[in-house]
Amino acid sequence: MNSPGNGIGKVFLVGSGPGGLGMMTIRAREVIDAADVILYDQLPGDEVLASLPSHALCIDVGKYGSHHTKEQDEIENLMVTHANRGKAVVRLKGGDPFVFGRGGEELETLRKHGIPVEVVPGITSAIAVPASVGIPVTHRAYASQVTFLTGNEDPTKEESAIDWEWLARSPGTIVILMGVKNLAKIADTLVAYGKRSETRVAVIEQGFRPDQRETIGTLADIGAKADERGVRPPAIIVIGGVVSLYDPHAERMVHGS
Repeated sequence: MNSPGNGIGKVFLVGSGPGGLGMMTIRAREVIDAADVILYDQLPGDEVLASLPSHALCIDVGKYGSHHTKEQDEIENLMVTHANRGKAVVRLKGGDPFVFGRGGEELETLRKHGIPVEVVPGITSAIAVPASVGIPVTHRAYASQVTFLTGNEDPTKEESAIDWEWLARSPGTIVILMGVKNLAKIADTLVAYGKRSETRVAVIEQGFRPDQRETIGTLADIGAKADERGVRPPAIIVIGGVVSLYDPHAERMVHGS
């Protein structure tokens, strides 16, 4: 892949989609195959990671529970260092790099250092995983708006970055990523702020993988159901009337784990 004439390389912030090669864009495949250096985590999945080119220097920068192989500042330093050596660097992420993927922070760092950067969007799991079981995040009869948020925040903390009161009054769909740990607290908080306790909820684990599993309930009982079934991340949480369209028999594209 050609570098700019000043000898500086280029960084590509690449979203691989929700899982498997079939959900990856053509542009993502092009830049991955031409990369000199690939910084990856576990979220793209084994099928995508097994397809990484052998000629590239592939560096695992994933975060596995409390164990981080690289901290965020280290990842950004690696991108800058290799780009300054004239390399084509791919920062490979699952889903879309700008949907809770810290791609915005990485873009800022690269611009600060004068590194050319291209963003390669990917299909976000926030839309694709619910769709895989027949749940559209918008629907004329149920929701004319959709709100995406991270659930990796305790909704009961004193200074939440999320307006839970507004969210509880919102008539649209709520889609939460990284919310399994706080699922019961999130449900209780929404009800406390006025959302109806019978509001439907779907929790979809391991989207597009052979062990994909759905747990369906309401704000009143989803926490208990998730505990009973041993729900584990990664999972997408969908809250709202669109969950009534859930189809347990939907034909879905499944990839190897």
